[in-house]
Amino acid sequence: MTRLAEGDVAMRFESVSRTHVGLKRPINEDNYLARPEVGLFAVADGMGGHEAGEVASARIVEALGLLKAITPATIVETLEQVNADLVALAHEGEGKRTIGSTVAGLLIEHGQATSFWAGDSRAYRLRGRDLQRLTRDHSLVQELLDAGMIDPERIDDHPNGNVITRAVGAAERLRVDCMQADAAPGDLFLLASDGVTRLMADEEIAAALADTPSLNEIADGIVWTALRRGAPDNLTLVLVRLA
Repeated sequence: MTRLAEGDVAMRFESVSRTHVGLKRPINEDNYLARPEVGLFAVADGMGGHEAGEVASARIVEALGLLKAITPATIVETLEQVNADLVALAHEGEGKRTIGSTVAGLLIEHGQATSFWAGDSRAYRLRGRDLQRLTRDHSLVQELLDAGMIDPERIDDHPNGNVITRAVGAAERLRVDCMQADAAPGDLFLLASDGVTRLMADEEIAAALADTPSLNEIADGIVWTALRRGAPDNLTLVLVRLA
């Protein structure tokens, strides 16, 4: 659904969101948040292979949805509290388990876009035809790449490509990364879980965002691309354009 809103952030947003279970998973562990009235958006990807990933992603979205005084600091504090709650929940009962989720989000206000994230869900900004990634994956593959231990062309087919090094609920202490970028009318932002980004290279994402004026058509096109390529994971995206 397309929504236009104007609030105390003094900016106007058009946003659309999509989520899909994909073609291999029995349930959808992804969730998303779109609060254009306050300029807050997020995607959360419950950790596949762990118990109750859908619970973890839902807790993140619910907590951010209830947040009143919205600043980068209060967002981080909220995610830290969710992390503590999920760790406590995981310790209930017998056996050791993890209830976790990645998160990637944006707070857009006063000409600034603050991206915040933990894990490998991503945020992008398209300005004209220039696509900038606003997040850096917390993943084993990214660490190996940074250390010069693998070549960039090996990223997509690396056997440990699904191993993340940070997530909400994965450890007693959560570190949320934040980055600021300017936001101007005409900018188009994308939040996406790895069910999208593992199937589409950044160059393909840039073309999909730049070549279609309708946000609904862009969103549907990204979903159909993932489905045509087998969609082995849940996929979720939020598009936000500044008017």
